Amino acid sequence: MLHAQLVAMNEALVLGALRQHELTSAAESSNVQLQKEIGDRKQAEKSLERVQAQLMDRAGQLEGLVAERTTALTATNGRLEASVDSIRKGKEEYRLLFSDSQIMQGKLSQLTRQIIMAQEEERKQISRELHDEVVQTLVGISVELAALGQGNEVGVLDLKQKIARTQRLVENSVDSVHRFARGLRPAVLDDLGLIPALLAYSKDLAERKKFKIAITAFGGVEELGGDERTALFRVAQAALSNVARHANATRVKLIISQIPGAIRMEICDDGKSFSVEKTLFSKNPKRLGLVGMRERIEMVGGSLAIESTPGSGTTVRAEIPFPPEKTKKSSRSPFAPAAPLP
Repeated sequence: MLHAQLVAMNEALVLGALRQHELTSAAESSNVQLQKEIGDRKQAEKSLERVQAQLMDRAGQLEGLVAERTTALTATNGRLEASVDSIRKGKEEYRLLFSDSQIMQGKLSQLTRQIIMAQEEERKQISRELHDEVVQTLVGISVELAALGQGNEVGVLDLKQKIARTQRLVENSVDSVHRFARGLRPAVLDDLGLIPALLAYSKDLAERKKFKIAITAFGGVEELGGDERTALFRVAQAALSNVARHANATRVKLIISQIPGAIRMEICDDGKSFSVEKTLFSKNPKRLGLVGMRERIEMVGGSLAIESTPGSGTTVRAEIPFPPEKTKKSSRSPFAPAAPLP
């Protein structure tokens, strides 16, 4: 009995020792693992500290770069604002200059119109004075000379010949004064209308300059006001004068027709062409004639176009508004050419 108890106690002691050994081994193993984890953690902390140091260094560099870029951007913005302000001021100055230019252009156009109107009135007055005074005086001289030429005394043959020559000179002077008066302001324009005035002027010019002019006209043009008919006459006069002086043409057509809402006048020649744009922007005296024609037509609300093509001659085209109510009163009426084309 005692022996069995001793054996049991001995087995219990052995089992306890084994259990203690196992616990000791487990504790030692856990201690080693813990030490390893502690070492790994310390190593990780050191790595983290190095990374944090690098990040802080990089952050400092970035802050410096940002500060540098901010300074540069601020300077650029300042220059940009200055440029925008300069551009704004430039635009405002340009707007003011453009406005002043438009005002000056308006004043110039108004002044041109006033000059043209004053010239027209002056021409009318000069024409009237030439007709009423100079021509009448010359006619009186001619009558007096004719009376002297009727004497039959001996030795007056010589006197008669001299008187005849003087009469011819006076007659030529009368014709010249009449032509001069018609050029300034043809009385027929006021008394009979635009078409008879154009016929008379064209006939005289064609005979003197030896080229042919054909006129076809819409009778309703006489329904236009005096200013409009005067403008058309002056444009035709200037265009035909240019043909006579510069174009070396043999044939000219002057056509007045009705188009929707307007009266159109065209002067077409078969002479030498010229550069319209170059002439308009040059200092050539011919430019003034072209500008004057355009100003006259624009004065009465119309428009002027000039086309010149090598081999085809030049066409001057003027258009003046023609209200529908005037159209009802008018009828188409062609006129015979002043010097018909063959």
